[in-house]
Amino acid sequence: MKIIKTIFESVFLVSMDIHNDSRGFFFESYNEINLNSLLNSKIKFVQDNHSYSKKSVIRGLHFQSDPHQQDKLIRVAKGEIYDVVVDVRRNSNTFGSWHAEILSSENNYQLWVPKGFAHGFVVTSDDAVVLYKTTDYYHPECEKTIIYNDPEIGIRWPIEIKNLSNKDSKGVTLKDLV
Repeated sequence: MKIIKTIFESVFLVSMDIHNDSRGFFFESYNEINLNSLLNSKIKFVQDNHSYSKKSVIRGLHFQSDPHQQDKLIRVAKGEIYDVVVDVRRNSNTFGSWHAEILSSENNYQLWVPKGFAHGFVVTSDDAVVLYKTTDYYHPECEKTIIYNDPEIGIRWPIEIKNLSNKDSKGVTLKDLV
């Protein structure tokens, strides 16, 4: 396992050590000691989430506010997604900036999304199974949703968005969030 830096100091792409042979492959998708060593932290996950989505479905941009902020570790078990993080830390010099990565069952990358970042993705393959771990439980009263096409953020989605949930369609702009 190794980490790859992104444009944000605290957001990382996690590359797994994959063992391939004629039978298929094996990799350790999570190891608490290794991840904490790489991040120089003491991460403790409390919840695993699993989603299935079809092509052009968008999920997000979501985050939880205090006192239940979450760190997330995202991975794709089937298919491909265009995964986006947005800095929502008001005092950050990168506030409102975004970064995207392609996560897929082919590249087996994972994305480390720390507290203070909104997260969302669009499915770019026919369908996708996305798994993610969180460091706090889901608290609906703390959940925030930013609209995926907020013009101030300016995310360049790679495909047309054709399907989003009622909750996601009612997301607010980053400016209106605070």
